Amino acid sequence: MSDVTLHITDRRGELHTVEAPTDMNMNLMEVIRSYEIEAEGTVGICGGMAMCASCQCYVESDHELDEASDEEEAMLSEAFHVKENSRLGCQIPITEALDGLKVTVAPES
Repeated sequence: MSDVTLHITDRRGELHTVEAPTDMNMNLMEVIRSYEIEAEGTVGICGGMAMCASCQCYVESDHELDEASDEEEAMLSEAFHVKENSRLGCQIPITEALDGLKVTVAPES
């Protein structure tokens, strides 16, 4: 089992440094929810189906991520507060390559 360290800044500007397992098939949205970084019911409303953008975050580090799917791009095109570095946390699987990833959770819609 291997854990990675993630640096997540919440919507209030507070930094959370957390450990996330790479062997549980989790995604970034699930990590944010499991550590209760944001209030319950405000992240992952659609359950991780790329249908609500409640888990939108800004990738602040230079990590190589898989390209956004057509579904993710479509959701981001309709979301609020979208930036060049916006991604949906539910579409970022936790892998060893993400060690040290820095993200900021986007404001609520």
